[in-house]
Amino acid sequence: MIKKFALSLSLVAVIALAAEVPATSSSPEVRLGAPPPARVITPNEFKGSDVERINRAIEAAAAAGGRVVIPRINLSDAGRKTVWLLDAAILLRSHTTLELDNCHLKLSDRCRDNFMRSANCGVGITNIQPLQAIHIRGIGDAVLEGADHPRATGDSGKTLAKGEQIRPQGRWIPKSYGTDAGVAGESQTGDWRNIGILLASVEDFSIEHLYINDSHAWAISLERCARGTLRHLHFASTQSRVIDGAPQLILNQDGLDLRLGCHDITIENITGHTGDDLIALTAIPHKHKVAGILGATEVSGSVVGPPDADDIRNVTLKDIRGYCAGGHHIVRFLNTPGVGLHDILLYGLVDDSPTGKLCRAAVKIGDSVYGGGIAPLGTTSRIVISNINSVAKTAVLIGGSLCDSVLDHIVHSGPTNEAVVSASGPQFLRNVKITNLYIGIP
Repeated sequence: MIKKFALSLSLVAVIALAAEVPATSSSPEVRLGAPPPARVITPNEFKGSDVERINRAIEAAAAAGGRVVIPRINLSDAGRKTVWLLDAAILLRSHTTLELDNCHLKLSDRCRDNFMRSANCGVGITNIQPLQAIHIRGIGDAVLEGADHPRATGDSGKTLAKGEQIRPQGRWIPKSYGTDAGVAGESQTGDWRNIGILLASVEDFSIEHLYINDSHAWAISLERCARGTLRHLHFASTQSRVIDGAPQLILNQDGLDLRLGCHDITIENITGHTGDDLIALTAIPHKHKVAGILGATEVSGSVVGPPDADDIRNVTLKDIRGYCAGGHHIVRFLNTPGVGLHDILLYGLVDDSPTGKLCRAAVKIGDSVYGGGIAPLGTTSRIVISNINSVAKTAVLIGGSLCDSVLDHIVHSGPTNEAVVSASGPQFLRNVKITNLYIGIP
């Protein structure tokens, strides 16, 4: 039983503020004396492999203030080829806009790298310099797709396997598919190269209107990024795929992750299904994982900086619709000892899990098994969750600590009557107000 406390926070005011979206225009304002529109640069102006041509276009745009447009490849243009095949990551630079105009980008079987990442990070880069103003937007049907035979999948905690896995008796630690399994000289675990779109230390950014299918791990991950927007993103992955006639596990297929230090970010209109959590805000420090190393899931390192600098904070999530095909969670909030997670608003989540694919929880807050256990009371705070429609086993599962927060207007029609569960116990709750629970409504 969770005791209901009074909270000196106006839920109505918070939600009203979050719902205020400034009016935008579909066409730029024309003013006398305004600078001319940025020149459009396409990869078709350059020679080389597909990714070499795209990266040269981005370099040119960064130097000249242009805009890069990747167009659709038509059959008449390239014989039977209809996709841009990436052998390495697209490298994103400051003050550039990358538009994917009805095009299809796919990782090649040679690629062990991201779809794209900010150019300030990578193997051996230990001092990551901040970048500004990076914008990625799809037009029409812009698709990013994983390789047919990924060289590696999963996060840094997963070992690679190439053949079909048979579950033995007793404890079983699953492995994640990769053709690099058993290959001499290649890392035998996943790492940050398996992330689809990876930004580190980027301020003023946007990612919007993309379809991301069969990612090799998290589809999008942001590290220490600020003042940005992610909207109209659709994910499609299932934690497994049939490859060469055999079912293979592909682990850690989150949709969108915010990591240490992310703040002042809006996430809205997210749809689809993923093998792991659809959206996760996870701040998990590791003292020995520095920037630029392989064997880590964070390219910028997970060593915590000055006090509060690496907290995840001031994040708004609105209009989420989807489910986790792997049976995990739709939205997850997690911080562990040494870092905070606070001032978060989640407004509007529809769990559309099909029969037989129910999630453990529509929303999970905290945990007891990562990074030293439950975060101290007070470090997970000022979280407002409202308008949740869940068919999961539990609508909201509190697995760690929580204080000064609101859970409101939660409709739960899952297999149990437990709309809100505190697995960690009442000693880890303080000043949490729970109102307007509706249970068993079909």
